Amino acid sequence: MTATRVTAIRVTAAGGRRAAVVLALVALAALIPLLGPPTALRGTGEAAAPGVGGIALLRAVLFAAVCVSAGELFAARLARRVPGAPLEDAPRSWAPVAAAAGFVAALGLASVVATGNLLPRRLSDMDIGGLYQTRDGTLALLEVNAFVVAGLCALSRRPATQVWPLAAVAVAEALRVHPTTEDSPLIGSGLTLVHVTCAALWVGGLLHVLRILRRWRATAPGEGIAVLGLYARVAALLFAAITVTGVCSTLRRMPAGSVLEQLTATAYGRTLLAKVLLVGAVAVLALWARRRLRRSSDPLTAYSPARAEVVVLGAVVALSAALTALPVPIRW
Repeated sequence: MTATRVTAIRVTAAGGRRAAVVLALVALAALIPLLGPPTALRGTGEAAAPGVGGIALLRAVLFAAVCVSAGELFAARLARRVPGAPLEDAPRSWAPVAAAAGFVAALGLASVVATGNLLPRRLSDMDIGGLYQTRDGTLALLEVNAFVVAGLCALSRRPATQVWPLAAVAVAEALRVHPTTEDSPLIGSGLTLVHVTCAALWVGGLLHVLRILRRWRATAPGEGIAVLGLYARVAALLFAAITVTGVCSTLRRMPAGSVLEQLTATAYGRTLLAKVLLVGAVAVLALWARRRLRRSSDPLTAYSPARAEVVVLGAVVALSAALTALPVPIRW
């Protein structure tokens, strides 16, 4: 057996192991929205809509699709700012697949809205025409169409135009979670829009930056490190914006005097607490990666904690999706 063939076999085996690990992580992430809501509701006396786990899973796929596509655009923009970066050797785009997954998830969520926020069992249960007559139905259709447009943009010669349909999805989500019946819905929608946008850039941006770093590891390691460094600076601002908008949104739904009690007594609070703990773990991993990036003799060692960071961020996205499917706490 020649050395070339042995090397090819090793590369194939390594690729197979990586694929298996990715599939395992995706399966574990899917368990969070599926099993998380029923677990969080246990013992609270609260009632959730039927099929809450399935709805949370669909929303997790939708959020992940936005993160992947928006993060790819964001990281590509950072890479263009690095002198000498081999932009022609960029990683293969995942945006078309993400748009397809987002379309399927948005279509599933629209079918739930068409059935009166219940899981449809047959086509006759759905009132498709009724979607145009309600606010939630219009927003659901907007998301379905936005992912179709995003997919077409991703396959076109100008993939950067995806930013507009992706922005439409973010706006639709911000409006959906704040119905007109609540106090100051536009303020709540504005906070959610900033939160969702910054989170998508943070999560998806890190994912694509790591793909760039891995792609350029042998041919342009210096340029890959430079992209990671640029991302690290912007990520600090994104994290600050996510924290501020998250705290403000929490206080709007859980007044300061009842936050501690509702964090353990309600399903929403329990899930939010788990999300906060994971975000804390992400912050530690981010600081670790940035410390290696700045002080280590080999900045490429920042890849390992950054990779762990993106895995934990995937769990945060899944928990965020579970939050949207749980009943909002009662303001005491």
